[in-house]
Amino acid sequence: MINFLGLCVLNLIKSIKYLFNRQVRLASVLEQAAAISYDSLPISMIIVFIAAAVIAIQVSKQFLMSGAETYIGGTIAIVMIREIAPGFVALAIGARAGTAISAEIANMQVTEQVDAIKTLKVDPVGYYFAPRIIAAAVTVPMVVLLAEVVGIWGGMFVSEATINLHPARYMHSVWAWLATRDIYISILKASVFGVLIALVCATQGYEARGGAKEVGLSTTQAAILSTVYMLIADFIINLIFYIK
Repeated sequence: MINFLGLCVLNLIKSIKYLFNRQVRLASVLEQAAAISYDSLPISMIIVFIAAAVIAIQVSKQFLMSGAETYIGGTIAIVMIREIAPGFVALAIGARAGTAISAEIANMQVTEQVDAIKTLKVDPVGYYFAPRIIAAAVTVPMVVLLAEVVGIWGGMFVSEATINLHPARYMHSVWAWLATRDIYISILKASVFGVLIALVCATQGYEARGGAKEVGLSTTQAAILSTVYMLIADFIINLIFYIK
């Protein structure tokens, strides 16, 4: 994993250089943005809505028994914004779009399309990596923000259905507990997760050698590594911003 992390850092540096040389085409970035985030919207929203509904079911009756039902909205909002929405959306995008990135680049590598790019004196790392990294860094936070809204609303609907908590009391608790800082941190998390998904999966695909079997193995490994690195990044970000 250390060697692979070094490869990821080197590829990130090459991608940044490629970006600052103004060689990245906007059309490529938009195409990757659609493939990475827009196409992942339905599954991301469904996962976050169900997660919020489950949390609401778990906490509603307990809070009601202790007379703290007015805190349900704030609790769900904090959990959704700080952890659930960024984490679950990133995992969904990594499972759907990240594996597709790895498989696509691995297939290009084993069919010698990467070598063809090199003969044109084009840096394949910058050409393949930069648009995907930029698209993920910009659009994954957008999906996360939508997921946070959906999650909070999902918690409100379930709380009303299970313990008849009025939406006004729920939302009052949300606004009382919610801090702008939490939203900024969730956006930062989402952007970091997006970069990691694109970078790790593209690097894994780029390192593939052999044939069709290796493409499949590379895709599986990309899903595992991207999840591990995202969890490590999540821990580090929480350690920096929430431990005083």
